[in-house]
Amino acid sequence: MDAETGLAPDHKAELRLWLRLLTCTNLIEAELRRRLRESFDTTLPRFDLLAALDRAPDGLTLGEVSRRMMVSNGNVTGLAARLEAEGLVERAADAADRRVFRLTLTKAGRREFTRQSAAHEEWVAELLGALSPAERDTLHRLLGRAKAGLRGGSERS
Repeated sequence: MDAETGLAPDHKAELRLWLRLLTCTNLIEAELRRRLRESFDTTLPRFDLLAALDRAPDGLTLGEVSRRMMVSNGNVTGLAARLEAEGLVERAADAADRRVFRLTLTKAGRREFTRQSAAHEEWVAELLGALSPAERDTLHRLLGRAKAGLRGGSERS
């Protein structure tokens, strides 16, 4: 144990774990991107925006979408404009602050997201199918502990 940092001198196991997590994330994300493109002629950011709006029936401001998706307001603005032009998203002035726009799904947007999300759910199940249900539960629990530790809080899920 290093007296100054409190860390073990050899962190190879932690580095290997981080690289394994990163590799798994990148492989899953790349496959989901490919399948969304091939099956729906769409992108992961478009899917993510529709998903964020699906979880917020009263809509979201551009800033709220930006924070949830962890992207810049500029990225959200362009994406929202394209989805609005396709009739999947509506943009309206916020009732409380007319300078702010709220995005909501249109009926067509909700139908399209329902189609895409059903396929997405099946794909994720397939991609994680090498793990047994018990292994998935254990991994979920352990990653929850890691997430709580990263946030410095008591979150355990």
